Amino acid sequence: MFTGRRLGLTLVFTGLVALAFGVSCRGFFTKPVLQSIAIQPPSPQIVLDKTLNLQAWGTYDDGTRSQITSGVSWVSDSTNVSIDANGVATGQELGTAGITAAAQGLSGTATATVFLVITSLTVNPTTWSFLGTSGAQTTFTATANGNVDVTSGATFTPSNTTFFSCVGGTSPVTCTAQTGTTPGPYTITVSYPGSTLTATVNVTVN
Repeated sequence: MFTGRRLGLTLVFTGLVALAFGVSCRGFFTKPVLQSIAIQPPSPQIVLDKTLNLQAWGTYDDGTRSQITSGVSWVSDSTNVSIDANGVATGQELGTAGITAAAQGLSGTATATVFLVITSLTVNPTTWSFLGTSGAQTTFTATANGNVDVTSGATFTPSNTTFFSCVGGTSPVTCTAQTGTTPGPYTITVSYPGSTLTATVNVTVN
């Protein structure tokens, strides 16, 4: 009888200890606290009119790192890129945009670049003719894939940089000939970063 009672008390005591230990562990092992947020990929490259899935990854105070799958707010600071609540970014216009992912009072940023896969490149006009005794100036536009204006991102390279100069970064691009440019045929080569395609302006100085 004594032995059975003692055994029962022992089992009850063991159960209480286990319960107390479980409560203590739950109180001790707290949920990791988010320390920082990073966007993946860190430098998004988005094809024009295409989408790219972005992810927000968090680093926690216990040293772990994992994707944040809920409660993330996404913002783009430019119309070049639109982004929805799930982090799906769409390339709207050529150029760059700052992307921000925010959660739990913290945020991470990345710079997204919208680019174009070029299958054709043309320049307009394709010829330029003027008298060499007077300075001349004209404008050009560059078009990719038949309908995309890429003038501001294209490079205009004269075959003779002493007589000709082209100021890029705008649409259209302005090219200027120096007063006294000697007669002869010249060219201006148009190229676009990331593409091996070129277009040519034939320049005639009379």
